[in-house]
Amino acid sequence: MTKAWVWAGGASYLLVVGLLVGAAPRASGTVHGVGALLAVSLLAGMVRRMPVPALAMALIGSTLVVAGPPSHQESLAASYQGQFLSYVAADFVLGFVVATCARRASIVAVALSAVVQLLVIGVFAQGENLAVNTIVGLLALTACCTTGLLSRERREHAVALRKREVAEAVTAERLRIARELHDMVAHSIGVIAIQAGMGNRVIQTQPAQAREALRAIEDTSRETLSGLRRTLVSLRQADRDAALPEEQPPLTPSPGLADVERLAAATAGAGVSVDVRCTGDRRPVPADIDLSAYRIVQEALTNVVRHANTGRCRVTIQYGDEELSVEVVDDGDGATGNGSAQGFGIVGMRERVALLGGDLTAGSCPEGGFRVAARLPLPTSVEPLVGAR
Repeated sequence: MTKAWVWAGGASYLLVVGLLVGAAPRASGTVHGVGALLAVSLLAGMVRRMPVPALAMALIGSTLVVAGPPSHQESLAASYQGQFLSYVAADFVLGFVVATCARRASIVAVALSAVVQLLVIGVFAQGENLAVNTIVGLLALTACCTTGLLSRERREHAVALRKREVAEAVTAERLRIARELHDMVAHSIGVIAIQAGMGNRVIQTQPAQAREALRAIEDTSRETLSGLRRTLVSLRQADRDAALPEEQPPLTPSPGLADVERLAAATAGAGVSVDVRCTGDRRPVPADIDLSAYRIVQEALTNVVRHANTGRCRVTIQYGDEELSVEVVDDGDGATGNGSAQGFGIVGMRERVALLGGDLTAGSCPEGGFRVAARLPLPTSVEPLVGAR
């Protein structure tokens, strides 16, 4: 609705009020009051876009109705008592002002409306009707203001809840991204560092092994870049309905337990032989469990490569009826001051497992070495599945 139409509605309201007062002087005060109450609907557009000017017009119109000539068919007191109904229209507009405008503007509007109504009632009400009309006017004004205040507080509470939900969602997403980046980058950089060091040592004497190390660095780097690209694209897609540009190649799927063998081969290239064992009915599992189990194995192997000071470890994946169990055990140095119990790796694994309702244990083994074990509960019905990718 344009501004011209808004002001046209306000002018129409004043015109109707003028006709009520001037063209129907013989009508009763109650008819005048009800007519003014119905005429305020013409201010609907102005109330929505300019509530304070709309309140001013409603007060002017209601005052014109009360101050107009009383009907000769009823007493002055009864006539004015009916005409005071017109102020209910102004009270409705006042309630909207309280609900939508700033607090300072609302306070000024309430004070101005109360003063105008009490002054007009004091001038035109007579005898015992003065107290009754004053009380009724104050009650109507208070009821509308209370309704507007409750609507305002309910809206502010809803806004605060939405802000808190957004903040919690942002925090959860930041933690998820931090875990994903840590698990993905820490493992890859560890493998690259070891392969680069080995290649640097043998590049003069054993060029074939140096080429193998460079090839492993290239493969690991490409895989890491693909994972980083997948994460960055998910961050940039604020609008989930927006499709990726057609010229961009499709993203590779997220890794899962099917990629553990490839992860073990990359770890073996870094100098740690990995014995992968799978027990139970090997089957597809939900995507979040599949990814989390893979990341737990990846982080545990990263810790073995960086801290365990050993050349071998064992990965056991057990598919149970109600849970998926993942265990990584090495025979290295165990947890030391600079070992695998430090940093964000174990923290990230615990967060992943907790989000899925499972539990994780990580610590030194009595016979030596370090053990990471996670239990992830499986839903009774597995949908969607991650089998065919």
